[in-house]
Amino acid sequence: MVNYRLLALDLDETLLTKDKRISVQNKKWIEYAINSGVIVIFATGRGRERITKIQEELGLDTLMVLVNGGEVWGNNSEILERSIISAEDIRKLHHFSENANASYWGYNVESFVGRKEWNEEMFSKEWLKFGIRHSDQNVLQKIREQISEIPTLGITSSGSNNLEIGLNGKSKKTGVEKICDYMELKMEEVMAIGDNYNDLCLLKAAGLGIAMGNAEQVIKEKADAVTDTNERDGVAKAIQKYLF
Repeated sequence: MVNYRLLALDLDETLLTKDKRISVQNKKWIEYAINSGVIVIFATGRGRERITKIQEELGLDTLMVLVNGGEVWGNNSEILERSIISAEDIRKLHHFSENANASYWGYNVESFVGRKEWNEEMFSKEWLKFGIRHSDQNVLQKIREQISEIPTLGITSSGSNNLEIGLNGKSKKTGVEKICDYMELKMEEVMAIGDNYNDLCLLKAAGLGIAMGNAEQVIKEKADAVTDTNERDGVAKAIQKYLF
C-alpha cells in the first residue's frame, strides 16, 4: 500500500549527489515506487535539455515541472504550460547583471545559455527563467531589490549566492498543481522532497513535504519531515519511511 499517489523530486542537492549521480539506493527505491503505481516526476529548476540523461537512467519520459514551474510537461511530450518572460524584462535582468558584473544564465524554450554565449540575438528568444549569481551578498541584495520593483517577475533561489527569476506567480507548486489537475489528483496525494527556497512553496502545499538533511535550516523548520542528506540516500530513506 502506498500513502501518496505522486512523488515530486527536486534534483540538485536532493536526488543527485554532489557529483551529480543517482545513488544505487535512490534508484532502487524510485523504481520500487514506480512499480507500485506511484507517479514519479521531477520538480526542478533545470530545463529539459539538462534532465534528459537523468530521465533515461530512471526510465522516466513524461510529466515534468521544469525551470521552477516555468514549463510543465504532460504525457507524450505534451506541453501543458509555458510561462514566458517578456523581452523587456529580459533586457532589464541582463542590464542589472552586467552592471553588477554578476554571472548570469538563462533557459529559453530551446536551450540553456550562459553569459559567454549571450549576444544580441538572445533578446529575441522566448525565456522561461533567468539566473544571476554573485559571491557578494550585498551586491546580490541590491539586484534583488531592483528586480522586486518589476511586478511581472518572481524571485526565488536554489543557493545562497544566486537568484532565479521567472514569471511572477509561477513556481514548482503551481507546476505540480497543473500536473495534479491533468492527472485528476489532489495536492494532498502528493509527497514532495526538496532542499532549498525554490522548493519551499511546494513542500508546504504537498500532502507531505520533506526537507533534505542538507537543506537550509528554514526549509527544515517549515517542512513536514526531514530525511537524510543527498550524500546519504535521503530520497531513498524518505520513500521507504513515508511513501510506503
